[in-house]
Amino acid sequence: MLVIGAGIMGAGIAQVAAQSGHAVMLFDAREGAAAEAKGKLAQTLEALVAKGKLSADSVAQTLDRIEPIASLEAAASVRLVVEAIVERLDVKRALFKQLEAIVADDCVLATNTSSISVTAIANGLQRPQRLVGMHFFNPVALMKLVEVVSGLQTDAAVAEAIFELSKAWGKTPVHARSTPGFIVNRIARPYYAETLALLLEQAATPAVFDACLRAAGFRMGPCELMDLIGHDTNFSVTTSVYEANFFDKRFVPSLVQRELVDGGLLGRKSGRGFYRYPEGAGSLPVAVHEAPATAREISVHGEGAIADQLEQAATTALSAQGWGPARVRGSGWTGLAIDGARLVLTDGRCADELADALGTADVAVFDRPLLLPSPPGTALAFAVAGAASHAWRKQAPAWLAALGFAPMPVADAPGLVVARTIAMLINEAADAVQQGVCTPEGADAAMKLGVNYPAGPFEWLARWDARGVIGLLDALDAHYRGERYRASPWLGRRAALDRATSRHA
Repeated sequence: MLVIGAGIMGAGIAQVAAQSGHAVMLFDAREGAAAEAKGKLAQTLEALVAKGKLSADSVAQTLDRIEPIASLEAAASVRLVVEAIVERLDVKRALFKQLEAIVADDCVLATNTSSISVTAIANGLQRPQRLVGMHFFNPVALMKLVEVVSGLQTDAAVAEAIFELSKAWGKTPVHARSTPGFIVNRIARPYYAETLALLLEQAATPAVFDACLRAAGFRMGPCELMDLIGHDTNFSVTTSVYEANFFDKRFVPSLVQRELVDGGLLGRKSGRGFYRYPEGAGSLPVAVHEAPATAREISVHGEGAIADQLEQAATTALSAQGWGPARVRGSGWTGLAIDGARLVLTDGRCADELADALGTADVAVFDRPLLLPSPPGTALAFAVAGAASHAWRKQAPAWLAALGFAPMPVADAPGLVVARTIAMLINEAADAVQQGVCTPEGADAAMKLGVNYPAGPFEWLARWDARGVIGLLDALDAHYRGERYRASPWLGRRAALDRATSRHA
């Protein structure tokens, strides 16, 4: 096989193929670059030998299988070409047209593009049916996911052959249709976008948003992750997905991020983004909350796992007083009623709206805890209604702390932090399935393996429910009055199916 492009991605692809037993020719348009890449790879692999992670024999065999070449004509006999060059449509098209005059008619042509349409790259080729996307993730040697992307003219047999080859290389492939962003870069947009939207509203600091989403199981919060990726790169991908989707408001780039890019505050690589480096995000100061005041009457409202956890936590918190909370299952909301006050799980409405609906000023809304049971000290966003009493403003976080959470105050924004982010990730994945980009199983695998999400969007949906997700999205849509938060038709059908199933159960 031939790998074109000896940068980080191309060298990584060559390494994985060679380690799997394939003879690999490596070409780069810059003279000497392929040999340099092999030399750097040798240093990396030899370091792993020194650590006892690889054997010297296996490394020698891997390196023997990689042959830097000075011209494409030297690879005329290969059966597979994987391109990993600059992300420019004109350059990729020109390369593949050049290759068609060199390789055999049955040679498979694969592009590692992360965002350019495979259909567009194939336009003008004599045999467009043999061009397929083979999108690896960086670092190639460690990341398991490969998106196998089919354009309009890609032969199904070609896509299946690349799918099976990826498995043989120890990867986990998923089929995707060539649409803007494919699977991962499309579905992942809300993870950044919702925090950026909340930052624009000055709802909280980057450190608070990062803490809340790390507490939901993500390895990095969105702000520290954007700093790691680079704001120029992240903004560019968002802009390309936005433009490729005909300026759909769901993908609109952020003014907050554009200002960072304009100011050269690109994150780790520039020394400053949302945080300064090398210090990084650091940790939030530990807030100390007073014990909740003694209540005359406490009841836990709602059904499901979150209400069950609240009941157990409230029972523990009240055990010293020798009594526990009552349980009310049919009230239509989830949370705690504490005398005349209400501590309510977000359904997308602001605390002020819930105060009006529940008929009491003393209302606080808290975010959706994603990990159940929640570990002690789990960061959890909350907001208090504007008309709430001074006493309730102190008691709301005190009760959350007594229930085992680390309360994080944010502005009274609809859907708070985790709930709106997860709902939008689910919604985007549902639209991807609706449009035939991938299957639910493919979406879950792609997001867990491609960007290390703690669960896939459809796994989150199974723990929530389509009706609840739609309700939260509708509340966001009513608040912001735009196209961004429209619910996917796929979710609507899922909710109808769930209702029909429950009626006939």
